[in-house]
Order: sequence, then C-alpha cells, then structure tokens
Amino acid sequence: MTGAQPVILGDMPSLSKLYVNAAATAARRRVLGTDAGASLPPCGHEVRGVLAQVGNLTAYQHLVGETASDVLPAGFLHALAFPVAMSVMNRDDFPLPLLGMVHLANTVEQHGPLLFTESLDITSWAENLRGHRAGTQIDVVAEVRRTDQSGVVWKGTSTYLARGVFLPGIDKPLVMPEPATFAAPDPTAQWQLGVDTGRAYAAVSGDFNPIHLSVLSAKALGMRRSIAHGMYLASRALADVGAVKGDSFRWDVAFEAPVFLPARVALDISSVHSGAGAWHRSDYVAWNPRSGRRHFSGSVTAL
Repeated sequence: MTGAQPVILGDMPSLSKLYVNAAATAARRRVLGTDAGASLPPCGHEVRGVLAQVGNLTAYQHLVGETASDVLPAGFLHALAFPVAMSVMNRDDFPLPLLGMVHLANTVEQHGPLLFTESLDITSWAENLRGHRAGTQIDVVAEVRRTDQSGVVWKGTSTYLARGVFLPGIDKPLVMPEPATFAAPDPTAQWQLGVDTGRAYAAVSGDFNPIHLSVLSAKALGMRRSIAHGMYLASRALADVGAVKGDSFRWDVAFEAPVFLPARVALDISSVHSGAGAWHRSDYVAWNPRSGRRHFSGSVTAL
C-alpha cells in the first residue's frame, strides 16, 4: 500500500450504517454542493483478527454453487473485505459519491488457500483516480493476510465509476476503447435468477445496496428494476470453473450490462491447456439469451 500507515479500526464496519451515512452525505451534497477536489484519502483502513462465520460461509457456498469446504472461496473473501473497502469510500475526504457508483471491473490474485478457522487482517485503500468519458473512475484495493504474518494471500482490486461526476484536474480520456463485437456462442450453462436474488446475496455478503433489493429501492437510485450484484454473478462463474483452478490463480471480470431481476443468464466457459495438457486458463462470458447483449466476461488464470 502506498501512502501513510492505515487507520486501524477496532471492529469490522457495519455496512448498514455505512449506507445510511452515504445517503446522508449524498443529501447534504445535493443541498450544500460539494467542494471535493481530485485528491485521494491519504491512508487506508485496516481491521485485524477477522474470523469468518461458518454459517455464513456455508450459506454463501450454497448460494453461488461452490463445493462445501473449509477453504474460503475468493468471492467470499471479497465479501469479507468489502466493509473495510466501503469504510474507505465513506470517508469525508473520499472525492466521489458512494451511492450510485457503477462497478466496472474486478481483479483478484489468490496465493494459496485460507481456512475459515484462520484469523485474518484486512487492509483497504483507494488509488488510481482517473477520468472516464462518462465520469470519474477509481480503484479500491483490499488485501488479506493471516494475522501476524506479512505475506498477502488474497488481493482484490475493484474499479468503480462515478457516472456524471467530473472532478477538477481530472481529464477525460481522448479515446476510450470500444467494446469488442460479441456473437453469443452455444452456452455451457443457463442460470435462472429470481427477483429475490439480490436480497439472497445481500444476506450472505452484507451488501444491502438498495439497487439490488427491490424495484422501489432501485428506482429511487435511477434503475428501472433491481439488479443482481456483480460479484454474485462473477462468483457463480468462478464456481462453475470449479476446482481445476487450484489454490493459486488470478481472477478477472469486466462488467458491461446490468442483469435486471428476474432474469435468465446464459454462460459459456472455455478452457485453455498447456502443451503438457495441464489446465492453464478458463475464459467465461455471460449474456442475455433473448437480446444477445453481453453482461460480463472474464478469465481465471493459473499463477
């Protein structure tokens, strides 16, 4: 992590309180305006001695289709670290509004297994504030270590877009890459997602962002219906890749179009093997089988 030493938090932040505070901050900015500059918080946040709850782990594994195991899935670790990341985004000196931010992409590097019985230290900070043709984007990084050990076992970088927010001194890129044309392949799986999918994932992840919970709460934030959590979708794709990925891998996902609930999602997973026949990488893509519009795509690569 760059910059000053992180602020050590005594307890894991409450996501519900963070969302309430974010709503209050948004209301205050609408009334009073904001003088937010283009600078990042000078330090991150850290919570030490975090233990996963086995009941929550079991519910998560069941929901996303992971095999029951004592090992914490990479997507579960994202959810475990999310409150710490949210607390950084909720700081008064965080330059972008938290509510309404769009999750563009995520990259995870996993360097070995972590067990639910292990005590973990979680650190998060913000970096790489930059322009986007539709607003301003930022990376929020989280790292997970075993308590009292220095080596990073899990690192996640989430890229968010504050749509319509243009900060002074942050230039829009002159050219943005156009998304590649997409022709839907034959799916290897189809998911049927109910209207309660967002609430079910919120119950195991703690992420009760209103855009995922109901039609009414989503409409209040400008969505026509509630949408599925991006990391729920990506975690299901990772579970579909399966145990072939091993314990050390890089997991990438880029989100393109939201999945409005209820929904049917088509998924294709293709694998690449080395010359020796060993698994090297799996690529995945998900789309709307009716419209052919791509929802997200990514890869899982051996480290």
